[in-house]
Amino acid sequence: MARRRIDTEAGIAAVRAAAEGDESRATVAAATRFLLEELAERAPGNALEVRVPPYGATQCLPGPRHTRGTPPGVVETDPASWIALATGGLSWAEALEDGRVAASGVRADLGMLLPLLRLPGSG
Repeated sequence: MARRRIDTEAGIAAVRAAAEGDESRATVAAATRFLLEELAERAPGNALEVRVPPYGATQCLPGPRHTRGTPPGVVETDPASWIALATGGLSWAEALEDGRVAASGVRADLGMLLPLLRLPGSG
């Protein structure tokens, strides 16, 4: 398991601030990265790559190890959608339907893992 780079308290504070409307680059970056770290911790593995440009990406879910090129499973979304998904403000099905998430590959379904962190007033 990879070592966390963002302190838990600081990460949760950034997620709360972003969910409450703070759109500053530093806040959104910290919230995005913290939630990616949380996903990787809860679902360790290398079968799926989750990308949230420009702030980060992580690999998760057990399965075949990916080492080079495009992985067999990829999920990509924007930071605002990722934060909403990870905090319960947006459902996986809704995000797919609205085109806010691009998902490819047999393991590219995060619906059962989300939300990662419930905030008061979200979903």
